[in-house]
Formats: sequence, structure tokens, C-alpha cells
Amino acid sequence: MLSDIEIAQQAKLLPIKDVAAQLGISEDELEFYGKYKAKLSDELSARLQSNQDGKLILVTAINPTPAGEGKTTTTAGLGQAMAKIGKKAVIALREPSLGPVFGIKGGAAGGGYAQVLPMEDINLHFTGDMHAITSANNLCCAMLDNHIQQGNELGIDQRRILIKRCLDMNDRALRNIVVGLGGKVNGIPREDHFIITVASEVMAILCLASDIEDLKLRLGNILIAYNYSGEPVYARDIKADGAMTALLKDAIKPNLVQTLEGTPAIMHGGPFANIAHGCNSVRATKLALKLGDYCITEAGFGSDLGAEKFLDIKCRYAGLKPNAIVVVATCRALKYNGGVPKTEVSQENLEALKKGIANLGVHIENMRKYNVPVVVAINRFGTDTDAELSFIEEYCKANGAEGC
Repeated sequence: MLSDIEIAQQAKLLPIKDVAAQLGISEDELEFYGKYKAKLSDELSARLQSNQDGKLILVTAINPTPAGEGKTTTTAGLGQAMAKIGKKAVIALREPSLGPVFGIKGGAAGGGYAQVLPMEDINLHFTGDMHAITSANNLCCAMLDNHIQQGNELGIDQRRILIKRCLDMNDRALRNIVVGLGGKVNGIPREDHFIITVASEVMAILCLASDIEDLKLRLGNILIAYNYSGEPVYARDIKADGAMTALLKDAIKPNLVQTLEGTPAIMHGGPFANIAHGCNSVRATKLALKLGDYCITEAGFGSDLGAEKFLDIKCRYAGLKPNAIVVVATCRALKYNGGVPKTEVSQENLEALKKGIANLGVHIENMRKYNVPVVVAINRFGTDTDAELSFIEEYCKANGAEGC
């Protein structure tokens, strides 16, 4: 069997202008990043404002396990399947972070024959959005330290600085550091910290901003510190908001790529769900809804985290509501939740499956409270047995899922 990277490298990609043409997007509305990637212009967003929205489908999952559940793979596969039956489908996904890409989780462009391409570009530097977010965040931090160095007119208490520098990399040695060493010209020594870029407030803000003016307002409202009187200090107080916005002028534009079968995919933003809201940008989702009959998107982690944040935060900010929710599950993960070690999840074990499937039941119940049809997608592996699959399907029918 071919690996994901081998499948991706053997794929024949369509020029991105041809993918855009499927959606009625002209070349003048694209900003090209090579032959197979492009940013979607502000002019396109303005032109589509009066278009009717398509239907919104949210893909979520049971609680994540080390074996992985395959939300992005299911999202890409669902988009390709919709296109196969003649539906105008657009996928809306998050951009991968270099931390997971080079860590245990790996990339975030799907897998097998349900991938988003060009996979290597997407998982690495893509169109530079992550770098721009990193730069905007760190510019604010540099301006803050410079303000303190140049006389500290605002009376910022260096013991109560909240904003942290960031880097899109797993580098635990930078989590807690001391900056400003080396004498008077190098700043005021203080404790500082690094976080990963996708956990930064700048990332979360980019994904919730409706336009560049809204982006600047939200950036200016970042609480960066307190002064010696205990009063808040915001990014706008050190005049960082305009410069940060300038660095993000291109990063705020959604990116257009394609699946292995040429289905359009908009990838934009990538906040972690455990620290932010875990969804792609509002701009990308709204654009996908205007461009297609169906927008298929996903939320990070399980339904009790990413999906709830999608519904309670993103949908409320953006005025959205999904028409259906897909909960991804695997036999392997359910057996793992039933007590089977990771090394044995490929073996049939109906007793462990019966114990672990309670996890799926809670996720179905959790999503049904939003009064939206819930469908369970079983991400099937070659080691799954007919008995295991039949058991899951019967369980879903008996526990309120609309389909399985």
C-alpha cells in the first residue's frame, strides 16, 4: 500500500485557476502563490455578498486517541463524495502547525486518497500565514519591551506582563525564559515566555475577524499587561495595533487549494482547540458558503471541545448554524476507550468495543442538544471486522444518530 506522501506525490494536480473556475472565480480575483495555491481577494468577498449561502456541515469526532480518528480525512472524503454525485461542495479547513507536523500527530492535510494538496506545501510554509502571525505577535512583544526600556511612560509592571512571544515549533526550552540580560542597552531583565503560534491570541483573532478594520480593532484590544496601579494596558496603548495589522494584510485572505480529486478546499487559520476555538477562519467559512452548495468544515479535538467551541463561539460571532453534524469514530479508538492497549486495537474485541462505545454515545447526545441532525462516520480500517462495524451501526441507530 502506498504511503500518504507517495499518493500525494503521484497525484496530478489541476492548476489552481481551473479549481477556482469550478466556483466561478476569475483569475483577477486570485493572488497566485505558484501554480497550485492562491489567496482569495477581498474583491471576491465583496462580489459574493449577495449570494445565497449553501448548507453548512460540521465534522467533529469522539475523544481523540493516539491512533487518530481522521476528521480531516473524513472531511476531504466527504467533499470528494459530494462532488462525485454532482453537488457543488467546498471544503473549509484549518492550516497545519509545524509543531504537530514535526511532532507525534503529524500533518493535517488528510490521508490516503482523501488528502488536500499540495500536501508538502500545506504542511510546511504554505502561503506564509503562520510566519505573518508569528511576526505580528512578536512585534507587539518587542514594542512592549522597548516601551519599558525607553522610560516606561505607561508605568507597565514588568511582573504583570500577559502577552507571550511565540514560535510555530515544539521547543519546550523556550517556554520559560529570562530576557533583557546583557546590560543597559539590551533592555530591562524580566521573566518571559514562548508559546506555539497557533496558541496565540493573534491567531484566534485572525480567525474571528470579519475584515481588516475589524482585525485592527481586535488586535488593539489585546490585554498585554497591567501598570503599577493595577490598570489594564492594551496593544493599542503602545501603538502596536496598526503595525500588527500591516503585517497581517495578506494573512487575513483565505487560501484556495484542492483535494486529490480536484475538489476546491479553502484553508485558512489554525487556532488550537484546547487554547482557542479550534476552527478555521470565519472569512473562509463564509466564503465557502457563498461559493458552494455545501461547505464542509471541521472543528478540533472531540465534539465536547472543538465542536462546542465552533457552535458556541464561532457560530455566535458569525451568525452561522450547521445544517448537519458528522461525528467521526473508529473501531480502533472505541476499543482503545474500552481498555485495549494501542498495540492491540487492530484485533477484533467486541467486549472492549461494547465498553468503549459509551464514548460515542455521549458525543451523539452532546451534539443532538443543538437540534441539528447528527450522522456518525465510521473511518474504516482494513483490520475492522464485519461484526464490529455492524455493532457500531446498530448502536448508532438505537442512540439517536440520523445515519451511520
